[in-house]
Amino acid sequence: MPEEGCNILISACLLGERVRYDAQINKLKHCMIDNWLAQGCLLSCCPEVCGGLATPRPAAEIQKDGSIKTEAGEDVSGAFKKGALKTLQLALENNIKIAILTEKSPSCGSSQIYNGRFERRLINGKGLTTQLLEAHGIKVFNQFQLAQIPTYLNSLK
Repeated sequence: MPEEGCNILISACLLGERVRYDAQINKLKHCMIDNWLAQGCLLSCCPEVCGGLATPRPAAEIQKDGSIKTEAGEDVSGAFKKGALKTLQLALENNIKIAILTEKSPSCGSSQIYNGRFERRLINGKGLTTQLLEAHGIKVFNQFQLAQIPTYLNSLK
C-alpha cells in the first residue's frame, strides 16, 4: 500500500513505454523511481497518446500564437488539448498532488520547450499539460528535478 500523499503522475516515456513522438525508449533510471514503482506510487500517462496521437508521430512545437503544429504545418492543437484534459481528469480522480513530466515536450515541458520554429532551440516555457495541471494545483517537476521531490512531498504532510 503506498504511503499517504505518495500518488505521483509520471510521463509514460520516463518509465520506458514506447510513446515518444519518435518511438524511442526514454527510460529514466533512478533509485527513487524504482522505490516509488515498488510502493505502487506511480501512475503512468502520456498526454499525447491520450489525445489520440499515434506513435511514432511528427514532432510538434508550440507556436507563438499558442497553437501546436508539426513542422509540415499540421495543427495538432486539438489532440494536445484533449490529452491535457484527459491527463488532468486522471490526476484528479487519483488524488495526484505532483507530477514528473518530460522536459522540452510541448505537452509536458515544465521550464523549457522548443521555440516553435523547429530549430532545436529551447526557450523558457511550459507545455500544455503542465500548464493545465499547475492551474489545478498539481506541482510539476521534470526528470532533472527528482532531488526536489522528497522535500515537496514532506511539505504536503
